[in-house]
Amino acid sequence: MIILDEPYASVPLLDWMEASAHPVLANGFTEKLVAGGRTLNLVDADECARRLEAGERIYTNSENALAWILDHVDNPTLTDAIRLFKDKAAMREKLAPLSPGLFHKTVDRAGLEAVNVADLPLPVVLKPAVGFCSMGVYVIEEPEDWAAAVADIARREDGWHERYPESVVGGSEYLIEGYLAGTEYALDAYFDEDGAPHILNILRHDFAGPEDTSDRMYLTDGTIVDAWNDRFTAWLAAVNEVVGARNIPVHVELRVDGDFIAPIEFNPLRFAGLGGTDVAFYGVGLRTYEAFLEDEPVDLAALYAAHPGKVYSMSLLNPAPEADLARPFDGAALCERFSHVLAYHVFDPVTVGFYGFLFLETDAEGTGADERDWLLRSDLMEFVGGAL
Repeated sequence: MIILDEPYASVPLLDWMEASAHPVLANGFTEKLVAGGRTLNLVDADECARRLEAGERIYTNSENALAWILDHVDNPTLTDAIRLFKDKAAMREKLAPLSPGLFHKTVDRAGLEAVNVADLPLPVVLKPAVGFCSMGVYVIEEPEDWAAAVADIARREDGWHERYPESVVGGSEYLIEGYLAGTEYALDAYFDEDGAPHILNILRHDFAGPEDTSDRMYLTDGTIVDAWNDRFTAWLAAVNEVVGARNIPVHVELRVDGDFIAPIEFNPLRFAGLGGTDVAFYGVGLRTYEAFLEDEPVDLAALYAAHPGKVYSMSLLNPAPEADLARPFDGAALCERFSHVLAYHVFDPVTVGFYGFLFLETDAEGTGADERDWLLRSDLMEFVGGAL
């Protein structure tokens, strides 16, 4: 079963849904797609709920669908897992034995201004207890960073909540947790009917510097898959010994520092958001959602071994803070900067908050590394209409 919702469904996902005739909930979003010419196997709300209550696997493209499931489906195995995975504070408590010594504290929104920064073991990360992408995420390195972060939340939170429901980006509670040095990774994975984990994407999340919390650069290749597939699979198995999830996809973000793995967040019922999971399709032909829904075995190492020396990246094109989202963005000119663009998904920045998703194939070294580094660090203002 599939539930699609705003703000975006990717072309590869929709193409597969048409070809497979996989059932999808009839709602305003899918009915608009059908009216626009897509041929989708729509089922009504009662049929969708019946299927999910019977234990059928469910995949969503958007966390906007979570609220519908929680309101309409009587399946505690599914709904309890959704609530737990989506609540960063609850997951931090649940998984504390797997990352001992990592500081964490929950504060309500109204109490952020009153936090005594001197009591915090800086550096820390401040983020919504219920969140999406990098909205509301701040690295606090110095005491003065706290006031700046709280002021920025006050400026931006109305916009976040206009774009996404409370079940996707919450505003009532924030999580403060210790900043873990090391390397960040993102996983698209699922737990099967026995609770065993299966990984479908391993993406290294690169940053321009310690203060960067954007989603500008995720990349994968055979070297990354070979180095981390077994270790991350074992870690997910340990996580699910505590959580007990069954037949559920998750997009997981984590940090690795030596032998220490700490979870950042678990996003239920989806893979990398806004079509980001399609990096596997564009790179090695793997439709992650098909593998999950059809229970297809995947040899991830073999898929990437067929592309030696190639790096596949996805970049969520976040605007600069000073950018006027109403001005046109020249995505075509941006794409001309790169030697091999796999795909460019265009978003409405006013509605979604980002210009789009860019997928690249680059060489691991040389010009390819230079292209990735430029994209990681560019503010993209040269492509905004009216910029000098």
